[in-house]
Amino acid sequence: MSETGMVPLFYHSDIEIAKKILKACYDGGARLLEFTSRGDFAHNIFEELNQYALAELPEMIMGVGSVTDAAAASLYMQLGANFIVTPVLREDIAAVCNRRKVLWSAGCGSLTEITKAEELGGEIIKLFPGSTYGPGFVKAIKGPQPWTSIMPTGGVSTEEDNLRGWFGAGVTCVGMGSQLISKEILAQENYIGLKEKVAATLSLIKKIRE
Repeated sequence: MSETGMVPLFYHSDIEIAKKILKACYDGGARLLEFTSRGDFAHNIFEELNQYALAELPEMIMGVGSVTDAAAASLYMQLGANFIVTPVLREDIAAVCNRRKVLWSAGCGSLTEITKAEELGGEIIKLFPGSTYGPGFVKAIKGPQPWTSIMPTGGVSTEEDNLRGWFGAGVTCVGMGSQLISKEILAQENYIGLKEKVAATLSLIKKIRE
């Protein structure tokens, strides 16, 4: 997460489309992907998608987001999830992930929640929804807590000004969904365009961080 600076995230109920999205992100240089657990039988899609990644995309690190309870976290870890992302701070999820030494990222919206997540072993804090708080919130947090690693999700776009704002404030990485993997790209099945967009965004992040 800290190396590439970006975690693409998406959900799709069609496994073949999901594979094409994953491959386009991988070919564009992404090495992490958060599959959001939002639909019925999402775990079945993730299981097949992760097996595809293990066979065809050896450097891809697969994780699962929108996990809301410990049982779901345990299930996804059994299916090979390498990290778990939650929309809220839940101690039960912290416990099952820590037990297996799997990275988990809690959705937080206050300094108190952030501190609690770190006390529970959270390494990366998900600032959610990022659009509500903005880079100014991150900068304020990094003042008293420079050790805190933050990943905003929601409110992050591929535009240079937006990314400069977040990374200038001190985020470790950004989570990017529909701003990166857009409805237009999916409707047009423009996977080459997605690959190019991922590559361009990663290149821009690298330039900003230098």
